[in-house]
Amino acid sequence: MRTRAHTTVLFLAALAAGAAAQEQLALSTVEVRSQVENLEGIATAASEGVVSGARLATVPLLRPAEVLELVPGLIATQHAGDGKANQYFLRGFNLDHGTDFATYVDGMPVNLPTHAHGQGYTDLNFLIPELVEQIRYRKGPYYAEEGDFSSAGVARIAYARRLDQPLAQLTLGANGYARTLLAGSPLAAGGGQWLYGLELFRNDGPWQVPEDYRKLNGLLRYSEGTREHGYSLSAMAYQGRWTSTDQVPQRAIASGQIDRYGSLDASTGGQTRRYSLSGEWAQREGERQRRAQAWLLHSELDLWSNFTYCLNDLAASGTCNSGDQFRQSEQRRAAGFAASESHMALWAGREVVHSAGLQGRFDRIAPIGLYASQSRNTLRTVREDQVSIDTLGLWAQTEVRWTPRLRSITGLRGDVVGLRVDSSLGANSGSTGDQLLSPKLALIYAAAPRTELYASYGHGFHSNDARGATITVDPANPGTAAEKVRPLVRTRGAELGLRTEPQAGWHTTLALWQLELDSELLFVGDAGTTEPSRPSRRWGLEWGNRYLMNRWLALDADLAWSQARFTDMAAAGPFVPGAAGSTANLGVTVDALGPWSGALRLRYVGARPLVEDDAVRSSDSVQLNLRVGYRITQRTRLMLDVYNLLDRRNSDIEYWYESRLAGEAAAVYDRHLHPAEPRSLRLTLAHRF
Repeated sequence: MRTRAHTTVLFLAALAAGAAAQEQLALSTVEVRSQVENLEGIATAASEGVVSGARLATVPLLRPAEVLELVPGLIATQHAGDGKANQYFLRGFNLDHGTDFATYVDGMPVNLPTHAHGQGYTDLNFLIPELVEQIRYRKGPYYAEEGDFSSAGVARIAYARRLDQPLAQLTLGANGYARTLLAGSPLAAGGGQWLYGLELFRNDGPWQVPEDYRKLNGLLRYSEGTREHGYSLSAMAYQGRWTSTDQVPQRAIASGQIDRYGSLDASTGGQTRRYSLSGEWAQREGERQRRAQAWLLHSELDLWSNFTYCLNDLAASGTCNSGDQFRQSEQRRAAGFAASESHMALWAGREVVHSAGLQGRFDRIAPIGLYASQSRNTLRTVREDQVSIDTLGLWAQTEVRWTPRLRSITGLRGDVVGLRVDSSLGANSGSTGDQLLSPKLALIYAAAPRTELYASYGHGFHSNDARGATITVDPANPGTAAEKVRPLVRTRGAELGLRTEPQAGWHTTLALWQLELDSELLFVGDAGTTEPSRPSRRWGLEWGNRYLMNRWLALDADLAWSQARFTDMAAAGPFVPGAAGSTANLGVTVDALGPWSGALRLRYVGARPLVEDDAVRSSDSVQLNLRVGYRITQRTRLMLDVYNLLDRRNSDIEYWYESRLAGEAAAVYDRHLHPAEPRSLRLTLAHRF
């Protein structure tokens, strides 16, 4: 039993020391990465891992959500203005803005259920990457602790509890980019520790209609003790507003009607606010670990979009009267908690770890609405609702070390949800609920020194939008019936994996996985209704590598291949639109080579079907980013980031659907794209006091 306890304590200590070690001259960044990111003897599956803050600090990030691209196989893009939540791809999913991938920041869930724009909306623009100490990620529904939205994976982002030295940072770049960051950790009376961060940001981007994205972002935390025995209280505040260039049809660019970075509606964009309070508490007594978290959230969003232009404005003259712009809006208050306990014991002479936990979340969204608009002026209400969502999850698992080499983890999770919708269309009002039990199982075998084999299986789920669970008529056409959906949709996944160290400094993982969904159905916020439901199956192979060649050079290579297919026999075809079949993320990091440091990262996203019969496919995407750093003094650094170094004409996203432009007599099916930004430079001056 003590072997397991000591392993766990050492692992947790390594995580807690990650951020502080960045400042120590005795260890290089690549050495810290190697120590913190090795989960041999701890992980449940090969696809589980940790990204250290030391590694994250070396990577050039175009947007805050790109911290998630260090999760192997995950890609973060954008299809509109940068103030909007990103688009994510992982394991054969076009995750839209977060559905089927759960994200947490210091224990607070970021995904928003029944959101005005999309189920599981995950806006990480409030994240301050420089304060991140670690990202712990898991993939697949094999973990009893993980609930809604986590079938494809989960990322738990943790801020550092303290910084060794205050930080002042200024970044300037092309297209009006300017960012200022102040952060530090003053000591408090009584032995506590403060952490603060304040970010001011502005950017126009390469768009012909300037984005004028402005945000004010702040964090204040007080903590005592450690993550394993102590507590923290945190307050976060974020405000942003922007003008958006949405995806545009290829024909508008080809005809010269607009430039590649042009817009067909200069008034689209948005504004958002996010305020939160949260607390974490942990207590370690001998071989017993207790944890508790609680949080409060207030968020607001107004989003104006136009993806079809004049499709619904079919004037006989061919002119576009009001156009197809629409506004999505919501105001949300939410609260939640999580409590868990783990303790170690002996069972028939074998080491055992029992864990159990309770999780709850309560969302009140009033109002949440979809409106027809023009130039951000509301023309009419499509639907407006007040929504209440109450969820409760209870989980338990037991880990048994059967032999020095073999251990197993069995778990069970139960989830209950209650929904109520009060709609402006009385026929769409109502109350409903749902519940699911989800079993979990994992076997881990230490086949050789520094080598583990994994077999994992589990049931999971994702929730549907509450409005889809009570709907009876189409909001855009109340005379047309609409089909209700089940609030919780079951998923089933399995994985075989390998984690090994073929030679000193080289950590590699291999995972063969499969995931089945009872339904791909999600509420479509753009239309106020639901899509047809189809079951699906995905499977794939992932190969991850971290190679510490010496004290100053590290290599990374994450390669992923997947196949996503609908499993029914619908005539439309078996292909899941938007599912990326192959991705790669390759990196070279140079640290402490005299005063110089640097990183080169290559991101690849393969072509993917845009329609269900695979008749139309997207183009692939290759992007190379570079960071070069120079240490002026021990406390002052200069960094140059170059994005899209090869200046490739990539698309961040591509869709195939029907739209109509002014002057066109009829609707046209076309490729709609949001171009990736051209080559751009940013220069950062960072000083630690």
